[in-house]
Amino acid sequence: MAMRTPGLDARRAALHALDAVLEDDKPLDVAWRDAKIDKLDARDAGFARLLVLTTLRRLGSIDAVIDRFVAKRPVGKNRLGVQIMRIAGAELMALDGAAHAAVDSAVRLAKMMPDTRRLSGMVNAVCRRMAENGTRMFDELDTEATDTPAWLWERLKDAYGDDEARAIAVAHRHGAPLDLMPARDADDWALKLEGHVTPFGTVRLDGGSVTALEGYEDGAWWVQDAAATLPVRLLGDMKGRRVLDLCAAPGGKTMQLTAAGAEVTALDISKPRMRRMRENLLRTRTSVKVVIADALDWEPEEPFDAILLDAPCSATGTIRRHPDLPYLKSGSELSALLPLQDALLQRAWGWLARGGTMVYATCSLLPEEGEARVNAFLGTQPDARLIPIQAEEGIAPEMIRQGMLRSLPSHWPDIGGLDGFFAARIERA
Repeated sequence: MAMRTPGLDARRAALHALDAVLEDDKPLDVAWRDAKIDKLDARDAGFARLLVLTTLRRLGSIDAVIDRFVAKRPVGKNRLGVQIMRIAGAELMALDGAAHAAVDSAVRLAKMMPDTRRLSGMVNAVCRRMAENGTRMFDELDTEATDTPAWLWERLKDAYGDDEARAIAVAHRHGAPLDLMPARDADDWALKLEGHVTPFGTVRLDGGSVTALEGYEDGAWWVQDAAATLPVRLLGDMKGRRVLDLCAAPGGKTMQLTAAGAEVTALDISKPRMRRMRENLLRTRTSVKVVIADALDWEPEEPFDAILLDAPCSATGTIRRHPDLPYLKSGSELSALLPLQDALLQRAWGWLARGGTMVYATCSLLPEEGEARVNAFLGTQPDARLIPIQAEEGIAPEMIRQGMLRSLPSHWPDIGGLDGFFAARIERA
């Protein structure tokens, strides 16, 4: 029986997952499933995920080096040859892997598949050249600009300037820690889980299996990035108030509102996402009214004291966790998203009681989906008044722009950053 090369199954699963993202436009959670990564043993599964995540985070630089060694990348049915070289490039140049193992595995993978068998010589030559000279070329690149797709890079520079855009790109490259939001006793949970409490009250860990952590089965906490906790905080004291959580799934803000004493109605259009939300609500023993409906058609029985609208958006603020996202999008989606955001703002405003407060939020880095939407809305509603966010509320001054919240992945660099998030607080006079 032939001996298998250690890690070969992991690399093969990684290249199929990478191909699913880059060629079939599948999000990573679907790509993991299609590549059967969960069928691997724990060590191989972890290695496969590391290879894919690293390749996506450094794809521009990896491709730039590969293009120095090949006149034209294989396409069509031969495209897996490119994915093999990309995976090897990540291992060799970004992860400092053993050259022999990376090159040998790449060649073996090429020979295993009919569509890439004839490319094994090219794969061998390119991988050897990457092993010999690639790291130097890799390190000489303008990595922040090269590893950020052009459609996003130009928008970040326009919005924040070159220096901040580069800091955001660096944060994207490093990924994200794991934040948990306890229903209570954050300091105690930080001690139990060997984490630390962030300035916004989440317990931050380096990572690990969420379901294996103490407190998961008991529903003592839920996963929620520190930045995502801020929109609820902007609503102030919610005890006893009727609150609509609009576009609520997967439920982090719903659970946060309920823990603050609000009477919550949670609405979302997506049945699969709401199914996941119900699981979270059951686990955390959270009682809310759940509505699966299109907000543009639904009507409440009476106005709400407060509304939290976390609108559908480009999700560019979550790239640290989802490095596939810049390659699944191109910026063209905004032509459909912006009118939807405007429509949801107008629709929700009609459900807000006089004197009530609405927080509009998006997990986006793009001002078109944040400040521009709010300013346009304020121009259409004479009874709408922006309530500026103040540093005295516990929000760092660098996270306040035009009286609105704007967190960036580059904030908190010493403790692992946080997601990019926008939120504005509007009162109905």
